[in-house]
Amino acid sequence: MAREIPANSGVDIVVEGRCGVITLNRPEALNALTLEMCHAIEAALLDWRDDPGVKAVIIRGAGRAFCAGGDIRSLYDSGLAGEDYPYRFYHDEYRLNALIHHYPKPYIALLNGIVMGGGVGVSVHGSHRLATENIRFAMPETGIGLFPDVGGSYFLSRCPGETGVFLALTGTRIGAADAVYTGIATDFVPADRLDALYDAFVTDDFTEDAAIDVVNRLITRFAEPCPDAPQLAAEGDRIDSVFSGESVDIILDTLAQETDEWAETTRQTILSKSPTSSKVAFRQIRNGAERDFDQCMQMEYRIACRFIAGKDFYEGVRATVIDKDQKPHWQPDRLADVTEAAVDAYFAPLGEKELTLGPEGRISGQ
Repeated sequence: MAREIPANSGVDIVVEGRCGVITLNRPEALNALTLEMCHAIEAALLDWRDDPGVKAVIIRGAGRAFCAGGDIRSLYDSGLAGEDYPYRFYHDEYRLNALIHHYPKPYIALLNGIVMGGGVGVSVHGSHRLATENIRFAMPETGIGLFPDVGGSYFLSRCPGETGVFLALTGTRIGAADAVYTGIATDFVPADRLDALYDAFVTDDFTEDAAIDVVNRLITRFAEPCPDAPQLAAEGDRIDSVFSGESVDIILDTLAQETDEWAETTRQTILSKSPTSSKVAFRQIRNGAERDFDQCMQMEYRIACRFIAGKDFYEGVRATVIDKDQKPHWQPDRLADVTEAAVDAYFAPLGEKELTLGPEGRISGQ
């Protein structure tokens, strides 16, 4: 039985040819992800998973963004009001991330434009992530008093060298070459070939080979080498040297000993973020390297619940989205005042409220 997809959910769901197609369709909000959108995507994926007529899934964004992240304003307003919406949002968003990670069919994300936060969560865990020259990828959460979630523990910790820690602490935006270099994207496809590739997907009958082989064959026809060299690779040795430090404080001390513009800019960027977020994110990425995907998501849900109940998220959103004064007053406002015990509390178990995932990315008992 097909699961009901809410009307006006901000997501267009269709089957075209042998492909299930998800279009994030809130272009006026850069396709920012809402709880209703998460539910609509999950319902479609669960239907298509068991439908022999659907051989692959395509997800794309309307307008100039793939997805700029979660709907921060809704989380801010409801969290300040003491409502449970933020907890439900992160709970169900992470469930969706896990479903995508474990999805048994090819899952193809067309990454053309802004890809941040929640948009990363509904793309990077799929089997194929196709970046165009227009991609602008970032995990900027520490700048709004959050942490690089939606599986950031897992995929950032598996980027080459220390690039994942660098991206988590600085929120640096990267383009297609760096997205492919880090493994965040699997292939580069020029934007002017994306429509033709989409048409090839939805007109192929998927009868000659296994679905994954069909998808790989079609991508090979349209993918090209990135026209630019990855900047992160060029800076790789230095990033590895600096960001292999055993703490955020040591990383900053190392940067302070350098005299060039890159080091000072990087140092000031980290210092502008929430001190609590920076220390939590650092431990999160280190821990993620030693955990499987579902364990990472459980850890991240613990962290998310603590940030919702804290102060820095609301202050970060106020400074960047509400008042836009870009002058957040973090609590505490110095890294030295964020104790190990305070960081420990973000990772503490939630008891009966834990996020538990089954073998196929489903919430236990659902």
